[in-house]
Amino acid sequence: MSLCPCCSEKEFSRCCEPIIKGEIPAQTPEALMRSRYSAYVKGDIAYLKESTHPDDRGDFDSQATQDWSENSQWQKLEIITTDKGGPDDTEGFVEFIAFFAREGIDQKHHELASFKKSDNQWYFSDGNPVKPATVKRTSPKVGRNDPCPCGSGKKYKKCCA
Repeated sequence: MSLCPCCSEKEFSRCCEPIIKGEIPAQTPEALMRSRYSAYVKGDIAYLKESTHPDDRGDFDSQATQDWSENSQWQKLEIITTDKGGPDDTEGFVEFIAFFAREGIDQKHHELASFKKSDNQWYFSDGNPVKPATVKRTSPKVGRNDPCPCGSGKKYKKCCA
């Protein structure tokens, strides 16, 4: 038994493989996203191009895609959220993080991917990086030479900094 790379905990032959081979269509944008991740892991660049919406294939860079696929050690896929993509929808969105290592350095690709349905088939349309959330302080910033907030009476830089 070979588990699917998409982290569904299903067998590859019963999860993404039939979608990648064209035996069954992806029923949702999430299923298409999972199959595309699995295609990156398996090096199936032709499927990645075929599963891109025909209107967006002009921007598809086969060589760069192959390089990323082959020179990355794919670790896991994490689906964060999905929006729309139901049977009556013509668009859907999947926010995901793909974890991988390249040249021994752990990395992650966090994206909000958009999908379009055309002729009853889901296609990847576009992806936008998700920026980390801005952190807002709820308390004033403590300077290095300010008294330490722990109450020790020492300067912050000599205490808890």
